[in-house]
Amino acid sequence: MDKQIICRVRDINRAIAELERQFSQRFDVNINEAMLLCTLKEKGELSSGAIAEALGLSASNASKVIASSEKKNLISRNLCKEDKRQMFFSLTPIGKEKIETMRNEQIDIPEILLK
Repeated sequence: MDKQIICRVRDINRAIAELERQFSQRFDVNINEAMLLCTLKEKGELSSGAIAEALGLSASNASKVIASSEKKNLISRNLCKEDKRQMFFSLTPIGKEKIETMRNEQIDIPEILLK
């Protein structure tokens, strides 16, 4: 593997970590929680499996993001009307307000992530 590729991946990883730190400080959410809010804003109510797929996370990692977002009252859990074993998740009013705040504020994206 080319050394330049490894160094570029390192730089991208650092930029993502810095972006996540800024998100956390500014909005009190991590990147995965922000992506969850954005996904629910765009797609509406989703199952945990659909959330995992949309976010590109394993089922267990998606479950952690869902749980942390629920604790912050950003999303709510709803039973499926047809199958009571199935859960769906949607934005709460607080979650809707949070995603709108994030969308309306200027976020400094590291240059390396814009290429």
